[in-house]
Amino acid sequence: MQNIDSYDFSGKKALIRVDFNVPLNDQFQVTDNTRIKAAVPTIKKVLENGGSVILMSHLGRPKNGPEEKFSLRHILTETERLLDRPVQFAQDCIGSEAVEKAAALQPGDVLLLENLRFYPHETGGDISFSKQLASMGDVYINDAFGTAHRAHASTTIIAQFFPNDKMFGYLIEKEIESVSKVMDAGEHPITAIVGGAKVSSKIIIIENLLNKVDHLIIGGGMAYTFAKATGGQVGGSLVEEDYLETALGIMQQAKEKGVQILLPADTLAADAFSNDANTQSCNTKAIPEGWMGLDIAEKAIEETVQCILNSKTILWNGPMGVFEMDKFQKGTEAVAKAVAHATQQGAFTLVGGGDSVAAVNKFKLADQVSHVSTGGGAMLEYLEGKELPGIAAILN
Repeated sequence: MQNIDSYDFSGKKALIRVDFNVPLNDQFQVTDNTRIKAAVPTIKKVLENGGSVILMSHLGRPKNGPEEKFSLRHILTETERLLDRPVQFAQDCIGSEAVEKAAALQPGDVLLLENLRFYPHETGGDISFSKQLASMGDVYINDAFGTAHRAHASTTIIAQFFPNDKMFGYLIEKEIESVSKVMDAGEHPITAIVGGAKVSSKIIIIENLLNKVDHLIIGGGMAYTFAKATGGQVGGSLVEEDYLETALGIMQQAKEKGVQILLPADTLAADAFSNDANTQSCNTKAIPEGWMGLDIAEKAIEETVQCILNSKTILWNGPMGVFEMDKFQKGTEAVAKAVAHATQQGAFTLVGGGDSVAAVNKFKLADQVSHVSTGGGAMLEYLEGKELPGIAAILN
C-alpha cells in the first residue's frame, strides 16, 4: 500500500479530502480552526515534495443546493494564513471552472473547491460525481477522519479511480494508530473513561471495551441509569428506564471479565438545570426527590483521579457532568487535568468524542495529551469495532 511518506508527489496533482467543516460566526469568520490546522502537515508534505494540491471538503448540512452561509469561500483567508501561501478558489466543486483551474495548477499551488454537499450526489455516494472529482487529480489522499464513517462520494467511492495512487494523510494515519494503541496494543493497566448523557449511545463501545480494559470509569448522566439499576434512588436525575437491564448486564459482563467498573460514589446534585441552582453533595444512590445529579462530587473525583494516575493507557470519551456550566465543571476539569498529568508520567492518552474534545480545549490541555481525535462519530464507530467505509476504501 502507498503511503504519504514513500510516495513521490513531484509534478503530481493531489486531490485531498479534508474535513474543513468548521464553526463560523455571524460575520462568517472561523471561530475554531482546529480541523484546518490538523490538515496542514499533509498539505505541506505534498507541496514540499513538488506537488500541487486540490482541497475538497463539506461545510455544514446544506439542504437544497448552494447556500451562501455554507460556502467554503468563508474559510479561504484562514486556510491561506495557516498554509502561509495564497489559495485559489473554484466556485463549484465540479464543472468547467474547477477543471480548468485544476489543470492549470503548478507545483506548490493550492486550489480549494466549493462545498461538496451543494450536490446531493456527495452524500448519495454517486459514482459519476465521484468520477468528475477524480478526473482532476493524479493521486487521492483521504485525510478527513471526521467523515470516514460515511460512504460518501469524496470519502469512499472516489478511491476506486485511484487503484495504485490512494493513501491516508497524516491525520487519519495518526487516528488509526492511536485507536489501535488503545484497543490492540495498550500497555496495562488500561482505563476507559466513558461519560456523556446516555447509556444507549455508548452500549456497543462499552461492550467492546470490556474485552480490552482493566478499569471502566462511568460518569455523566449515564451514571444515574447504572445507579438506579443497582437499587439506588436518583431523584430527578437523567435515567434511561429502558436501559436498566442493559446496565445490569454490563455490570455482570465486567465481573465475568475481571474489569473493575467505577461508578461515582457521590454526586453534585442541583434543584434545577441551571448555573444558578442550589447544590448539595450526596451519595449517588441517595439523591433526594426534586434534585438531579449534574456532576461527580469530591469522593468520586478523588477515586477517578487515582485510577487515572495509576494507568498506562487511557481512553477518555465523554464528560463527567454538565461542564458547560461553571458550577458543574469540576469533575470534568479534574479528569482533564488527571489525563494530562498521566501523560506527563508516560501514559498513552487518547481523547475522543465531541464533548471530551471540547472539554480539553476549554481547560487548555489539548496539547498535553497524546492524541485528541478530530472525528466524533467516526471515532465512536471505530471504537465500536466497525469497519469505516473511508478507511476500508484505501486499505482494500
